[in-house]
Amino acid sequence: MIKHIVMWKFQPGKDAEVRAFLEGLRGLYGVIPQIREQEVGVNCAPGNYDAVLVSAFDSLEDLETYKNDPRHQKVSALCKAIRTDRVAVDYEV
Repeated sequence: MIKHIVMWKFQPGKDAEVRAFLEGLRGLYGVIPQIREQEVGVNCAPGNYDAVLVSAFDSLEDLETYKNDPRHQKVSALCKAIRTDRVAVDYEV
């Protein structure tokens, strides 16, 4: 199994867009079949990244399929328009 963790910092004043992005991301679970687990969280402590995605896939190939899915691409495009930073890690469990 592959864990895929992504964290973002967002531009100030983009609260509505951030909410739309996070809801769009949550909406992919159960729709894109390669996603085995998904958790989307918003930071509650100051001075850190703003939001996180923790998801799981059966393989790196399934992760790539997810990344290239047009539904994910649409959500990702919104994120790219409002983020200031992104970090990610993928690891095998």
